[in-house]
Amino acid sequence: MNFEHVIFGNLLAREDYGRRVIPFLKSEYFQDRTDRILFELIESYVHKFNKFPTTETLLIDLGSKSGVDQDTHDSVLSSIRELTHDPKTDLDWIVERTEKFCQEKAVYNGIMKSIQILDDKDDKHTKEAIPKILSDALAVSFDMSIGHNFLDDAQSRYEFYHRKETRVPFSLEYFNNITKGGLPNKTLSVCLAGTGVGKSLFMCHCASGNLLDGKNVLYITMEMAEERIAERIDANLLDVTVDELAVMPYESFQKKIAKVKNKTTGKLIIKEYPTSSAGSANFRHLLNELKLKKNFTPDVIYIDYINICASSRIKYTANVNSYTYVKAIAEEIRGLAVEFNVPIITATQTTRSGYSNSDVDLTDTSESFGLPATADFMFALINSEELEALSQLMVKQLKNRFNDPARNKRFVIGVDRTKMRLYDVDESAQDLMDDKPIMDKSEFGERDSDFFKKRSKFGSKKMDGFA
Repeated sequence: MNFEHVIFGNLLAREDYGRRVIPFLKSEYFQDRTDRILFELIESYVHKFNKFPTTETLLIDLGSKSGVDQDTHDSVLSSIRELTHDPKTDLDWIVERTEKFCQEKAVYNGIMKSIQILDDKDDKHTKEAIPKILSDALAVSFDMSIGHNFLDDAQSRYEFYHRKETRVPFSLEYFNNITKGGLPNKTLSVCLAGTGVGKSLFMCHCASGNLLDGKNVLYITMEMAEERIAERIDANLLDVTVDELAVMPYESFQKKIAKVKNKTTGKLIIKEYPTSSAGSANFRHLLNELKLKKNFTPDVIYIDYINICASSRIKYTANVNSYTYVKAIAEEIRGLAVEFNVPIITATQTTRSGYSNSDVDLTDTSESFGLPATADFMFALINSEELEALSQLMVKQLKNRFNDPARNKRFVIGVDRTKMRLYDVDESAQDLMDDKPIMDKSEFGERDSDFFKKRSKFGSKKMDGFA
């Protein structure tokens, strides 16, 4: 007896089995025409009457089904009469076996469909659709969850509130404070800054800190070469300037690398893609390849940076605006974070007006407001002449799903650009007002503010009749 007939027999005899598997079964999983027609009869009856048919009702429905030749009719008739089931069969076992059946058939169908596309026998899909077809096939599973019952599931909800969530911590105190200890898995975090302010520096520093914490780190760069990213991370980890790296003897370099190796059990992989040539589908393939070939599974992923990624769903043309395109990229990358259960950190540019703005806001995000709408955590790095003189950057929270963004809305961190490092500053340096931009508190800002204050039209000269 083939397993298809085991499925049919239990669908007719065991409603508890049928209710669990019927939402996931598809007629395309049944290769034999007889089996496919038999399943369609059962599926049609369930959809119409919301209960499972009997042998008798199937025989009657078969007699009225059109488009079935006599030989096929006789074959289906024989199959219906031979359907049986064993009531002693364990329910969980047969459900699990049915899930495996669906997964195998989905993969087989996906491969066959891909072959048709490659042979130009499918006029509805292009070769670019193959990765998604295979990905969807591999993702087939029996998801039994149909929602959270608020009252009945109170205990599981309480356990969730008191469960210590896995997070990837920062090496910067204030970032840990505003994220409750670091970034949770399945999240997308975005650093917003102008050109040259320090987006890549921030990500390289955080990647270095993660590595020293024993985390596996994947750094995807689409802006700078792999070697340039590695150079920045080397400067950070080896505690030398970028200029010193170029003149350091090989023996000294090796000794410093050996010290880093002894401090961590983590790994760091840097992968370069050409600008705008790769998206979530490429990153998914990379992650699978790393797991297969190097037994490497990242704990955190950095993408430098999101606006120069490509969408795997939408082809960029003149008919696609930047809002839709960048939002699609953000959604795909956040979906990747959920799929692989990791936090993803990326960056984006400010607009031209935002570049010179001393109080950057969400509206200063370049190209698409769909990016901050999709992100879980978003912050801005702000620079000025005074901050530059103090070797500091101001951080402003823009969006925070992990904590109250009004707490520590603005704070400063130290920056050592020669060693590509960030560091915590003394508490006295955090004397910032959340409702006042840092530039407005400087001498220049006060003069500038006074100059642009609206003056009364009566202030320039005294009017007749008034003192």
